[in-house]
Amino acid sequence: MALFGSNNKTEQLPKTIRPTVIKTQNVAKEIMDLAKKNGVSASSLDFDILEIETFTRVKKDKTETDWEEISVEELHKLDDATAILNPNFEIKQVYEVEIYSKEENDIFKNFHAAVGANATKCKIYLSIKAGSEVSTSPRFEDEFLNYINKSKIRAGILVNIFDEMVKDVVSRISALAKVDGIIRYDKNQTILIADAHEPTATVNDQLIAHYDKEIETGNGDRVDYSKRGFIHSVLDGDILMEYIKPKKGKAGRNCRGEFLEPPEPEVKFAPDFNVDDTIETVDNKENIIYRAKASGYISLDANTYKIKSEMDVGEISFKTTGSISTGLDSDVSLSVKENDSQKDAIGSGMDVEVKEIDIKGNVGPNAKVVAKRATIEGQTHKSSYIKADDLTINVHKGAAVGDIIKITRLEHGSVDGKKVEIVQAVGGNIKAKDIEIGLCASFVKATASRLIEIKKLHGSENIFTIDPLLQEDKKDGFSENKDEINQLRISVKEIKNEVEKYQRLVRDNTASFNEVKKRLMHYKKNGIKMPAAFLNKYRQFYKAQEHLEGIIKEYNVKNDKLHLLTSKTASFQDNIADARIINRDRWIGHNELIFRLVEPPIELSYKPQEGSLYKIFAVVETENGVFEIQAVKE
Repeated sequence: MALFGSNNKTEQLPKTIRPTVIKTQNVAKEIMDLAKKNGVSASSLDFDILEIETFTRVKKDKTETDWEEISVEELHKLDDATAILNPNFEIKQVYEVEIYSKEENDIFKNFHAAVGANATKCKIYLSIKAGSEVSTSPRFEDEFLNYINKSKIRAGILVNIFDEMVKDVVSRISALAKVDGIIRYDKNQTILIADAHEPTATVNDQLIAHYDKEIETGNGDRVDYSKRGFIHSVLDGDILMEYIKPKKGKAGRNCRGEFLEPPEPEVKFAPDFNVDDTIETVDNKENIIYRAKASGYISLDANTYKIKSEMDVGEISFKTTGSISTGLDSDVSLSVKENDSQKDAIGSGMDVEVKEIDIKGNVGPNAKVVAKRATIEGQTHKSSYIKADDLTINVHKGAAVGDIIKITRLEHGSVDGKKVEIVQAVGGNIKAKDIEIGLCASFVKATASRLIEIKKLHGSENIFTIDPLLQEDKKDGFSENKDEINQLRISVKEIKNEVEKYQRLVRDNTASFNEVKKRLMHYKKNGIKMPAAFLNKYRQFYKAQEHLEGIIKEYNVKNDKLHLLTSKTASFQDNIADARIINRDRWIGHNELIFRLVEPPIELSYKPQEGSLYKIFAVVETENGVFEIQAVKE
């Protein structure tokens, strides 16, 4: 009976190769071939550098010349740009190495690094992976330098050329190893280990149209083809175009010794156009710049670029021009000629933004027109939006915003301006500082901050309102004013109570304070030590007086500000006292006049009797704090 079991299987040891000495220009290829021949992986093999031979030659008249070996002492001369950048100069290295199987005690077995390069291979880097570590040894500096050189040779990079920085790199890392005994890399690190002569890239010619802005994208970066740039607006001083002149690059040589000859530049876009006196040409060494000398839009007529300010188009639609946006400051005036009543001069969904625009026909659904001055001789769709400082519309059904607005016929559209004049209103919503209506039909809502005047009244169910806080800036100003007044009133009341409290305190203790003061002066005069209780009482009273003076000043400042803000609020009320609703005609049907007071915030309503000849109405304060709407003289 066997007391101990036996294991007949023998552990397989890693296969090794016999050390082999080879002389070659391509060490990496020799390692691959040797590994394949011996049935081992290339990663299991390493090598020692026995000798490095460097050879150079200069071709003459494209004929081959013999290679000449140069000494290590002569290698530094190869960094001279004059010699190294000679296109006929060639360089190579031959390495004598001994290839063998890696040893288990290799100090770099946990040091994971690789040689990398930029695109031209003019800059070579040692990339060390996070987690790498290496222990020190008596000859660590030599061993680390050898590690870098072997890494370069594997990658086909020349050794001892273009690598002056390696000495400092090795010295710095060796110093760290000596201090700590081991070097660990917690994160990836990249170290420059060779730097040759980087070539300068060749510049092909290019014509950049700066005026031609990219098509705008909407949600999801989908292209909005309605905004495809039919007109390219420019401002005085804008760079319109730029021609980049062709320029051949400068030669270089990389860390493999390869000469890098830059290609000849391509010339495809040499300017073959002219410009007129509205465009300035600046010819520089590197480029030619074309700059606008006026605001407007850029136009190409008979191969000549020029800046224009006026343009005539038949229509603005998705099929023809797309949306047009030149900005309000570009001095572009647009005339849209389409005047067929069955067609739209401004098509559905189009956006137009120019300084001035004259539209002979209609504005379609969901169209938007923005300008400083706009004239529409047709009609606007109920879903259209028109905005201009100076705006004139024939028949209006959509939304209009501006400063001075003139409308021939309002048909249930909305108007928001400062001064609005309407020849005939058939329904609609009007908001402005001053409103004038020639003929008012029915279902008109007119709200003004100062004046509503009707020349003829031919309808009913109209509401005419005076609201001094109609404009948003006044409404916001009043709201802020009111909030500040409420806060100040609370603060003034609190300070007033504190003033009264300290006034009583000072008044009730003045007699005893004067007595204490008299005694302290006596003590001081006779050189007697002053009692601490007397001193404390004197100081307390003195501080109370100082505090009283301070809060009285604070009370006066805040109270003055409260009076100022209160008077500012009262000015809003004064505005409504000056406001008027005027009907030059007799009253017919059912109509309502409304005046909105600011303080108190109430709304007064008055319904003129049918047939009444009273023409002018205003808010009148009949007694203190009591207001009503009354007919007044002009």
